[in-house]
Amino acid sequence: MLHFILENSVTAIACLITAFVIQRIYHKEKQRKDPMRTVDGIKWFGLAIWAWGIGALVNLVLIYGLRMQITDKIVIYFGVLFSLVNSLFILLSLPSIEHYKRRNIIVRMVERFSEREFSIFFGGILMMITFVFIMASYNNQAISNSFIWGIDIPISVVVAFSLLNELKEAFINRKMKFMYLPCFALFLLIIVAVTLRIIPQNQIDQIVSPEFWALVRVTTALSYKILFILLFSILLYSWKFLSEKELKENTIGKLEGEKKKLVKEIRQLRIANESHLSTIDMLQKKRREAIEKVRDLEKATRIVLSDRQKEVLGNLGVCGSDKSYTEIAEAMRISVDGFQAHIYQIKKILNISGAGGKEQLIAFAIEHNLLEHATISLKSDE
Repeated sequence: MLHFILENSVTAIACLITAFVIQRIYHKEKQRKDPMRTVDGIKWFGLAIWAWGIGALVNLVLIYGLRMQITDKIVIYFGVLFSLVNSLFILLSLPSIEHYKRRNIIVRMVERFSEREFSIFFGGILMMITFVFIMASYNNQAISNSFIWGIDIPISVVVAFSLLNELKEAFINRKMKFMYLPCFALFLLIIVAVTLRIIPQNQIDQIVSPEFWALVRVTTALSYKILFILLFSILLYSWKFLSEKELKENTIGKLEGEKKKLVKEIRQLRIANESHLSTIDMLQKKRREAIEKVRDLEKATRIVLSDRQKEVLGNLGVCGSDKSYTEIAEAMRISVDGFQAHIYQIKKILNISGAGGKEQLIAFAIEHNLLEHATISLKSDE
């Protein structure tokens, strides 16, 4: 009795406090909007530990409050019930354990259903099996407590194996291969704990003393629960550490990506800027040329010729290609010296010098519509 009270008291205190802390962590992480699958895993792990704590507390109430015996079938029924609930919560938490290896078949089955569907499916099957066991064993003294625990044994073994596989892969993924040993120890402790439940007490009494056997059961039960909590805490801490590390790496990667993008944009802007500068230089050159032309035009428009000079240029434009200065002077009925003087003044005004002066004067007369000032013509002269 003392060992039973010790086991359930320690289990209730440790599990309820741990479960409360885990649920607080769950609500905090949920508010931070971390990946929902991982956050849900925290919730289900916490509820699994709750189930252990509540189950231990119910056992204490039944033994202390209602004065039931440890071997009473009601106590065994509640023990099986909370063990099955714990198995359900652990199964629901397994998909949240992150790793990159292929999931085992049990986890893949859990992933195929929603949490609600799997809970209904799991609970429905177990309720039917449990109902059959209760109806068959409640008033039947021939059915032992070990037989009642038979409902929970195969499920606990399957859950323990799945948990071992997922924890192993998760720790390997986190480069913590040394954690495989405590994971395997947890698996063995669970197997031993569930096996001890189905060994008949009368057979044990023939081998070891009841006190020693009770001590072994208490030690095994407490050991695997404490080890489970410890492994989950390490897993949770490593997940949090890796999440923060991945967040920093993602932030650094994002900043590096933005930096590369900015460098590329700066390079493109430099190329575009050089192209624009080249275009600007070309436009400025064209602008200077245009300004020079405008200045030339303005200079040309500032040329002031007298009517007589316009007449000379007009006559030169009409007949200059076919007649000499002397012939044009005679046609205009002026002296050759006077005509030459007009030509000299016009060249000076137009800044014409050197060979080809006559041709330049003719071109100027034609370009500036001075032929209308002509007073002679080739036809009339002929």
